[in-house]
Formats: sequence, C-alpha cells, structure tokens
Amino acid sequence: MQDYLRLHKEQAEGSQLAGESALLGARTPASGVLGAARETLATILIVDDSPENLAVLNELLQPDFRVRAATSGVKALRVVKTTPTPDLILLDVMMPEMDGYEVFERLRADPETADIPVIFVTAMDSTEAEIHGLDVGAVDYIAKPIVPPILRARVNTQLELKQARDWLKNQNAYLETELQRRLHENLVVQEVSIHALAHLAEIRDPETGNHLRRTQGYVRALSEHLQSHPGFGAFLTPHNVDLLVKSAPLHDIGKVGIPDHILLKPGKLTAEEWEIMKTHAKLGSDAIELAERDVERPVEFLVLAKEIARYHHERWDGTGYPDGLKGERIPISARLMALADVFDALISVRVYKPAMRYEAARDIIREGRGSHFDPDVTDAFLATFERFCQVAKRFSENDSS
Repeated sequence: MQDYLRLHKEQAEGSQLAGESALLGARTPASGVLGAARETLATILIVDDSPENLAVLNELLQPDFRVRAATSGVKALRVVKTTPTPDLILLDVMMPEMDGYEVFERLRADPETADIPVIFVTAMDSTEAEIHGLDVGAVDYIAKPIVPPILRARVNTQLELKQARDWLKNQNAYLETELQRRLHENLVVQEVSIHALAHLAEIRDPETGNHLRRTQGYVRALSEHLQSHPGFGAFLTPHNVDLLVKSAPLHDIGKVGIPDHILLKPGKLTAEEWEIMKTHAKLGSDAIELAERDVERPVEFLVLAKEIARYHHERWDGTGYPDGLKGERIPISARLMALADVFDALISVRVYKPAMRYEAARDIIREGRGSHFDPDVTDAFLATFERFCQVAKRFSENDSS
C-alpha cells in the first residue's frame, strides 16, 4: 500500500492542476446495463483531503470508471470545470478550509455544474448528518468505512439515473426544437393561405396592387402606437397585434362575390349597384365564418379576420355599413382597419380618380375625426403619419418586391 500511495502522490504532483489527480481507469467495459449503454467510461470526481482515502476510492472505482481526484474543495471546484466533466462527484464532508457542504453549495450555484449529482462520503455516520446531507440536495450519502459492494451499487445507480435524466433532457430539447419547427411551418402555411385567399379579391380588382401589404403596415403602425393607450392596451398585446396584421389582408375577401360589372365599373355606381357593393362586407364575414365551422377549435386570427371583414366600413358616428354600429360598439380591429383602408384608397390610383398626395389624404382623415373615424385612432394616425408614408413608399405600385 505504501508503494501505491507513493505512486499516487507522484501522479498528483505531476498534474497540471496542483493537487488534482487525473487517474484514467483501465479501458474495460463497465459492468451491468449502464456499462453496455455507454460508449465511453463515465467520469467520477472523488474529493477528499486524505490521500489514503483517495487511493482506496480510486482502487475500487478505476476498473470500471475514469477517476479524477482533488485533495481540497478549492481544487475540486477547479477540476470540475476542466474536461472530461464529471458525471458524478463523491464528496467528503469534513475538509479543512472549505468543507463539503460549501463545495456543494458552490457547485449548485454554478449553472455549469448545478446538474452534476453529488454523493457525500464521510465518517459522519449519524442519522442527523445523513438527513442533512440529503436535505441540502445530495443524491446519496455513504458513511465510512467504505463497503465496496455498496459503493459500487450506489455509484452505478446514480450514473444510470443521470444517464436517464440526460436522455430525457436531450429528448425534451429535440422535441422543443421540432415543435418550434412545425409551428413555424404551420404559420408559414397559414400566412400563404391568407395571402392566397386575399389575392383572389385582388385578381378581381387588379388596381389594388400592393394594397394588402400597405394596409398591413398601417395596421401595425396604429396598433403599436396605441399599445400604451389605456383604452386599447389591454387588447393590443404583442400577440394580438401580430394576429391583426396577419388578418388584415382578408378585409375585402367578400369582393369575390361582387359581379364584375359592378366591381370593375369605371364610373360612379348607381344606388342599386352601391347596395350590392356594400354586401361584400357581410359576404366576407360569412365566408370566414363558414371556414371556422370546418375546424374543431376556434382559430384566433379568423375571429379577428371576421371582425375586420364585416365591420371595417362602419363609421364612428353610426352611419356606416353593414350594421350601422356606432362608437365603441365597433370592434377595435375594425376601427384600425377602417382608417388604414381609407388612407390607402385616397393615395392610390383608381380608374375614376388619380392618386392623392399623402398630405391631402392626411387632412381628409383629420376632418373625419369623430365622424368617420375613432378620435383616438385618428390621433394615432396623425402621430404616426411619417411611418404611414414610409410604408406607402416602400410598397408603392412601382415596387414589385
């Protein structure tokens, strides 16, 4: 034993980390189910201020595991940060300078080492000491003198448990990544479907061009500005703002049900034609409602899309259509869309009118404050007018991107 201890001391002194003994076990397969499941030997860090105790533990474990050693708590905290990272730590409690409990607390406080299981190995064999060791978070407590079969059994048990935890952690990370990937795919499919449906209305009315993208930008500008407003903040959460922007392109989906001779008429509509044109709001809402019935659970963006399609032609003073809603009875989503839609119509070319300058369109909307438009939404528009102009320029009819 003296020769073995002398050899052990020489190995420790030759270590790059003072006091650390990096004792590599024989490359024989570990016994039992755990050994068969591991491609490489598990690494165990043994921490004890007694070289004799380190030698005994090393001799018991080395045939089946890669063993590293530290003769103090301070050295153990250095060793644990180097590779190979320990899979399990056997930690003596009674050590000078820094006892095992303090070492354990520091391991748990560091995210890099917090998940490494720790078994206390100590001469403190009272029930109270064992309970305290388990209470602070150790996975097991082994009293000295060491009984080799018990030590090996408990080490194997904790390594198998760690392997299972690591596997579950990796599986959870994979499942989380896969879930995010599929959610992203679903959102992409959803957005493509929305734009495909919305473009049906554009195909019927080719003059609308980049209208969909512009109105999305306007709705986002208004929504984000009003998030701090006490009357809008509860509704305009970041999630709902995204849903509003996503739903906005469906506001005129009902135009697919309007006859061409009315929808594409270059001149002024007759009273009868105008009544038919106004039905596009209800047609769009009804179409979205039918789509909702085909799914088992409510789809959030369809709820908002239905509101926008039906009510975006309502007016603050109650003179709009199709239901003549007034004031706050008009859903917030529709109040935002109403202003965005009118602004874009004013600045866009139509067969019956030229495009209006941004400033002229702004003045018309200002005049509609409290009659056509919600006063607070109008104020938000005036505050974000430059942003509206930027959106309009970015998605102008000359832009095909």
